[in-house]
Amino acid sequence: MVRVSERSERAGADADARTDGETTDGEVTNSEVASDETAADGGTVADAGAGTTTETEAVADAGTETGTGTEAESRETAVEDGAETLAERSGPKPVETGAESIARALEGAGAKHIFGVQGGAIMPVYDALYDAALTHVTMAHEQGAAHAADAYGQVTGTPGVCLATSGPGATNLVTGIADADMDSDPLLALTGQVPTNFVGNDAFQETDTVGVTRPITKANYFADSGETVGDVVGEAFALAGGGRQGPTLVDLPKDVTVGSADREPDEPELPEYYEVPEEADAETVTEAARALASAEQPLILSGGGVTKGEASAELRAFATEHGIPVVTTMPGIGTFPEDHDLCLSWAGMHGTGYANMAISHTDCLLAVGTRFDDRLTGGIETFAPDAEVIHVDIDPAEVSKNVHADYPLIGDASQVLDQLSGAMADAFESEGTSTAEYEAWRERCLEWVEEYPMEYATPEDDPLKPQFVVEALCEACPDDTIVTSGVGQHQMWASQYWTYRHPRTWISSHGLGTMGYGLPAAIGAKIAAPDTEVVCFDGDGSFLMTTQELSVAVRENLDITVVVLNNEAIGMVRQWQDAFFERRRMASMYPWIPDFAKLAEAFGAKGLALREYEDVADVLAEAREYDGPSVVDCHIDPAENVYPMVASGGDNACFALSEDQL
Repeated sequence: MVRVSERSERAGADADARTDGETTDGEVTNSEVASDETAADGGTVADAGAGTTTETEAVADAGTETGTGTEAESRETAVEDGAETLAERSGPKPVETGAESIARALEGAGAKHIFGVQGGAIMPVYDALYDAALTHVTMAHEQGAAHAADAYGQVTGTPGVCLATSGPGATNLVTGIADADMDSDPLLALTGQVPTNFVGNDAFQETDTVGVTRPITKANYFADSGETVGDVVGEAFALAGGGRQGPTLVDLPKDVTVGSADREPDEPELPEYYEVPEEADAETVTEAARALASAEQPLILSGGGVTKGEASAELRAFATEHGIPVVTTMPGIGTFPEDHDLCLSWAGMHGTGYANMAISHTDCLLAVGTRFDDRLTGGIETFAPDAEVIHVDIDPAEVSKNVHADYPLIGDASQVLDQLSGAMADAFESEGTSTAEYEAWRERCLEWVEEYPMEYATPEDDPLKPQFVVEALCEACPDDTIVTSGVGQHQMWASQYWTYRHPRTWISSHGLGTMGYGLPAAIGAKIAAPDTEVVCFDGDGSFLMTTQELSVAVRENLDITVVVLNNEAIGMVRQWQDAFFERRRMASMYPWIPDFAKLAEAFGAKGLALREYEDVADVLAEAREYDGPSVVDCHIDPAENVYPMVASGGDNACFALSEDQL
């Protein structure tokens, strides 16, 4: 049996309607953390099945003298030397060890790609992957493996899988696991561990991985039997993807992975105690529908849970049928097309002025899959002050946690929206109203769009504006391009000035705010969607934190475009220092950064520099046309700041459009 560490289930039920950061619910283990995506943002356990496969790490570097060959090519070289692959055998190899049971469990769950870094305690598992129908991608650092798997899970909707050895390998995953926990992203982490009889003896590369990760996982397990370890891995995979999604972890002592196993693992399934809510209470749905029907200024707030719950189509249908304006959260970007007449873009600290005005004046807020985090709400007492709140979420723990819900609708986002849609006709009849009542409200929202446009100046004698670069690349790329980002000013510009039309096309770190997320996320996204264009916007400070992963993109020949919006500073910190710390720029200026174009070339990627407006179109076109990873070192105006901006804890209706308004 395996020891399971359970985090608080928070509510015991989450489903597929996550919220903008709802915590994870689940009776699973380690409580679910919140992030800006709950309801659809993923629930706790669900079935996973998703993915991992990548090139076998044991063979990954063998046969690549220059480091530019893919792991698959390395494996082919080894096979030529006499190694036999699973495909060459007449049938599946019988499971004989715990490690082989793990590999078989991942295959059975539907995993296709795995991201990891080889090491001593995890070596038996890597050896089992050699014959598995899984593709392993060796990353340059374990943090990169976690972020790549996280992005892979967001793009596919099924758990991404990352792998690391014991001790430092496991602790290097922690940032990525915490990131997935905050954003309710489906992720399974498998970590090597010293043999069971060494645990607690301060053995070489021993760390209490279960203890370290308990607060940041939906559930974690300490495996103690080769016979059952495959079942445990299957359950952890299912739990990561089920209900309110989130990260799970299985710690794998070496004696367990080399220990004997003589049966196939069971089919991956959620634990019996874990229940995922589906439909909301019918009476509350009726009451919520009447609240919408009697409202004069209704507003839909679409959170990350809408994506996690695959509810974008239902939300769009509901909004358009009734003519209700839509605001998204930052994790909810893409859940409603931003070029639609009803879309007011995203709200919060750096959201649009018109989105924040709509939230501040609505009299009925239908919030779907959001946890109402502080970057969205500002001061709770001034958030949607005149609104009755209808909160749809898969995790009951998120409801009324930050913002009181007058009508709590616990369930799967798509199913609850269908319930609401079915109740609206009777509600309008009961209240003696119709959607025509909303016309004046829609006109008022359009007035705010005209009053607070997202504009910026581009004087010819000023340095390049980052907003111009983002818009230029957006216009050149297909509508379904996936955009990843690091964290900082560049993240805000990428979310403000790119037009998102589809879910799962905006991949970033929201709740944890992890600098360095963008590049490894782009790798994971591209492997998840090889036929889709992938663009990464990064800042110079953020790019420096995980630059080593560029070597992976080169080795795998991944066609991704990285645009570094370089202002020689960790710009958001500098902006806050200027606004709130009397311009005392302590440790925020980076005049010492390297030439990123030359650095990219050193890694084997295409490196380009961009400084002038007249070169923007040509340089971006050259970067996109290059067959492989390209890096554009874009030197932008170092004085440019991100606006609108709501001061931390402030009133969303009192957003600043310049520093002197803060």
